[in-house]
Amino acid sequence: MKIAIAGAAGRMGRALIEGVLRHDVLKLAAAFDVAASGAVGKDAGEWTGVQSGVSISADAAAAIAASECLIDFTRPEATLAHLDLAVARGTRMVIGTTGFTAEQKQRISDAAKRIAIVMAPNFAIGVNVTFKLAEIAAKSLGPEFDVEIIEAHHKHKVDAPSGTALKLGEVVAGALNRDLRTDAVYGREGITGERNAKSIAFHSIRGGDIVGEHTVIFAGEGERVEVTVRSQSRMTYASGALRAALFLKGKSSGLYDMQDVLGLN
Repeated sequence: MKIAIAGAAGRMGRALIEGVLRHDVLKLAAAFDVAASGAVGKDAGEWTGVQSGVSISADAAAAIAASECLIDFTRPEATLAHLDLAVARGTRMVIGTTGFTAEQKQRISDAAKRIAIVMAPNFAIGVNVTFKLAEIAAKSLGPEFDVEIIEAHHKHKVDAPSGTALKLGEVVAGALNRDLRTDAVYGREGITGERNAKSIAFHSIRGGDIVGEHTVIFAGEGERVEVTVRSQSRMTYASGALRAALFLKGKSSGLYDMQDVLGLN
């Protein structure tokens, strides 16, 4: 299966390229980045010490046309531009970009009527198992337990809360029949008053080179349950994204997530 990597010079782009070059089935067909990137023109495998024979280009359209599946962990605006090109070429997509608005997510959903897409806030296998564990915990513990979600990432991350934290909130809200639009709380400061029993609170930590940590706290009277996952390497995300790309092989349309890929739905 021929793969194109967007944002090839970024942290995730490099991890994805390394993963594809090591893969037995997937083949690196193209890698691209913005024209201003100093990586343009260099071999895509240079960062891994392995010559791939694929040069990083600034031509997204040509890269997408050369591939069967595009893997995109960039920024919302860039991903949507790539999405239009993918739809025009019938190229499948794996989308790991986060920070989309509701309207932007709708554009992706509409595009999935024409091409097959896996979109997830986090592609790490352990994280997606954690989604299921959080759902089970919320259903079992019930409304008597207060829910707080804490996430930590490196200092370069530009959105907060993380897409993974928001997904955990969505999972818990669904299990408890709550609505994040009204029940979410983002940090606290000052005289906040007593905690609303229906609140699902988010707290974000940014610093250093933290790859990604997420904890859901279910706090009850006399008992506390914590579900935690820590990612120590971006290769965990890359491995999941490559598994998602293989999942799309043979599919012509549809919007899927990692729960579908892992058979957890």
